[in-house]
Amino acid sequence: MVKTALVVGASGIIGSATAELLLADGWRVYGLARRPGAQPGIVPIAADLTDPAGTAAALAEVHPDAVFVTTWARQDSEAENIRVNGAIVRNLLAALPPATGPRHVALVTGLKHYLGPFEAYGKGVLPQTPFREEQGRIDVENFYYAQEDEVFAAAARDGFSWSVHRPHTVIGKAVGNAMNMGTTLAVYATLCRETGRPFRFPGSTAQWEGLTDMTDARLLARQLLWAATTPEARNEAFNVVNGDVFRWKWMWARIAGWFGLEPAPFDGSVQPLEVQMAGDAPLWRTIAEREGLAEPDLARLASPWHTDADLGRPIEVVTDMGKSRRLGFTAYQPSDQAFFDLFERLRADRLIP
Repeated sequence: MVKTALVVGASGIIGSATAELLLADGWRVYGLARRPGAQPGIVPIAADLTDPAGTAAALAEVHPDAVFVTTWARQDSEAENIRVNGAIVRNLLAALPPATGPRHVALVTGLKHYLGPFEAYGKGVLPQTPFREEQGRIDVENFYYAQEDEVFAAAARDGFSWSVHRPHTVIGKAVGNAMNMGTTLAVYATLCRETGRPFRFPGSTAQWEGLTDMTDARLLARQLLWAATTPEARNEAFNVVNGDVFRWKWMWARIAGWFGLEPAPFDGSVQPLEVQMAGDAPLWRTIAEREGLAEPDLARLASPWHTDADLGRPIEVVTDMGKSRRLGFTAYQPSDQAFFDLFERLRADRLIP
C-alpha cells in the first residue's frame, strides 16, 4: 500500500529535499504552502496556516500517514514568532483529526533550541558544546518550544507519534528562502569574482578558528524519513548534522577554490555580508540579464542577515549525533561536498553563472 505524506513547506530548502526523497521512496506526497509552486510529482495544497477554517477546508480530503513540518514564518519579535508559529502548528494538526490524521508528525526546529532565538542569540547561560538533546531548554522564550508544545499536546490528544529534528545551518537549494547560507555564499563569491572585490570571511574570530558543523538538507530528509518509519525513533528529539567537523578558515578556502578565487586574509574584524552586499542588487540584475540567469532578484537568492548571524557567533558550536546513531541512523555527508553539490545544482539550474 502506498504511504501518503504531507510536507508543510515543500518549496523550502528542507521541504523540497524531503519531498524529493519521499517520492523516490514511493510515497504519495502532498506539498502545502501559502502559494505552492509547480514541483514534479507533488500534489500542491494552497493554505494559509494562520487561518484555522481555511486550513481545515484545504486539508479535508488529505489523509496522511506522516506529516513533516519544515516551515516557519518570521515575525518582528520573538513574542510574535511564538504567537504566529505556535498557531501554525496548532491549526495544522487540528485540521487532521484522529480518524483521518497522521500516524507520525515530524517537526524541524534547529540549534536555536540550545542557542536561543534571534533576540537573545548566543547570549546568557548556554549549555556546553557539543549540544546534546538531553540538555533540554534554556530559560528564554523561544518559538521552537512553542511549536514543540503544540505537537506534544496534539499527540497526546490524537494518539500519533512524533519526532523533533534539530539541524545546524542547513545547506540546500531553495529560492526565496529566508535562511539560505549556501546560496548566499555562492552569490557573494560570484559578485566578488565579477568586481574583483576580496572574498572576505564576514564573521567572527571564534567561527574562523573554532570547530563547527552543519547539515545537508538531503541528510536531514533521510533522518526525517528514518524517524517516521522506525519504531525505536518514536517520540524522540534528535540533533542532525553531517557527521564531520571543520573550521571556517579551512572551509572558506575550499569555497573560494570552487569559484576560482583566492580567499582574502582574515584580519580578525567582522565584515558583515549585509553591509558588503547592501548595494549589489542592481549589479546582480545586470549579471543575471547578461548570463541568462533564472532569478535576477538578489533578495530572493541571498539572505545575508542570516549568514551573518551564523558566522558572527562569538562561541564555538558543535553538535552531538550520538542519540540517533545509537538507534541506527548512520548517514554521513562531508560538508565541503554539500557546498560543492549545491553550487553545481545552482549552476545547472541557471541561478548562478
